[in-house]
Amino acid sequence: MEIEKTNRMNTLFEFYATLLTDKQMNYIELYYADDYSLAEIAEEFDVSRQAVYDNIKRTEKVLESYEEKLHLFSNYVVRNQLLESLTEKYSTDEYLVSKLREIQQIDEEEF
Repeated sequence: MEIEKTNRMNTLFEFYATLLTDKQMNYIELYYADDYSLAEIAEEFDVSRQAVYDNIKRTEKVLESYEEKLHLFSNYVVRNQLLESLTEKYSTDEYLVSKLREIQQIDEEEF
């Protein structure tokens, strides 16, 4: 598995997990976060490896579709870049820096 794809799927999962079915959540979490093999997941849920594979591939497409429509992850990245830029540029303004950190903390608590 590619590390970049794994990281992306884990991140998209964090943002959109509540929009998935229980089965989709379980399979994706076991496969990407817990590094289970298709066979291990299939055994745990008493289904075929092909069924697990198909479900994971469909769920990957669903997660990408959510991101394409809602942009939660990409907006999060851009927002953090802007906050970091402002923090650097105005590092001597203690009030502004503290407010920027509060915004960052809110983002971190949500995800």
